[in-house]
Amino acid sequence: MDYQLLLLTIGVSFILAVIAAPLLIPLLRRMKFGQQVRDDGPQTHLKKAGTPTMGGIVIILAFTLAFLKFSVINTDFYVLLVATLGFGLIGFLDDYIKIVFKRSLGLTAKQKLILQLLFAAIMCYLLIKNGHSTAISVPGTSWSFDWGGWFYYPFIVIMMMAVTNAVNFTDGVDGLLSGVSAIAFAAFAIVAMQATSLSAAVCAAAMIGAVLGFLVFNAHPAKVFMGDTGSLGIGGAIGGIAIVTKTELLFIVIGGVFVIEMLSVVLQVASFKTRGKRIFKMSPIHHHFELTGWSEWRVVMTFWAVGIVLAGLGLYLNKGL
Repeated sequence: MDYQLLLLTIGVSFILAVIAAPLLIPLLRRMKFGQQVRDDGPQTHLKKAGTPTMGGIVIILAFTLAFLKFSVINTDFYVLLVATLGFGLIGFLDDYIKIVFKRSLGLTAKQKLILQLLFAAIMCYLLIKNGHSTAISVPGTSWSFDWGGWFYYPFIVIMMMAVTNAVNFTDGVDGLLSGVSAIAFAAFAIVAMQATSLSAAVCAAAMIGAVLGFLVFNAHPAKVFMGDTGSLGIGGAIGGIAIVTKTELLFIVIGGVFVIEMLSVVLQVASFKTRGKRIFKMSPIHHHFELTGWSEWRVVMTFWAVGIVLAGLGLYLNKGL
């Protein structure tokens, strides 16, 4: 596989993001697309109120242009495009409703569910049409199981919903998701090269450039936030890459930071509903560390470090398959 092509894809996507962000940020300010901050969150976040959000448009735009330019056109290409742009669109609608119509929850839970099911179903249709394998491999072993399409495709739908929401939970501290996702995409780019899936490798490369370009403006103190537009689009891309490279369960390792963030929310809600007590000071867990006195920079650096370790572990396990 052409490594130079992937490096070129990263570079072009990065440059596009760096060019687009300064053009979009003033526009978002003029349109008053500012971030709403939770009153019960870390007090240091209150000063972030009004910072432009929906910056994920930059990520999606840079990714799309680079992906269209450098990827081969095949079924994997369309699956990844639907995964990224479809879930990114859900995030965009959610952000838009929150800001323009002043609805704190954006899309209703039912509306989100319907849209997520729609785009996941389109992905499944494309995969079925292409004769996609329904076997699932267990990372680090030679063992796999195939319970047929009746199990596999519902699993894919649930997986896409879980991955995108897990990635979404990780967004909340300046630069956190941008950095963690760049690390995860770098690992999946290597996985895709090992699986000889050029479309998946280019998808990962285009996302690396896009999120790193966005990070230039999203690092603390952030000049813009990505909003659900960016986080759901990123989640869609990661989930799509794991599916087309047949490393569905490997996401649990490479995307371990996202999994931890989601589990912290699930455990917090379950504990409060069953025992009336909270496990963490606040969930997702990155806010817990902030409330214990960690600076945003320390939280971000620690989570990036954990992401690097888990990405390395994931690559080690994948090599042993």
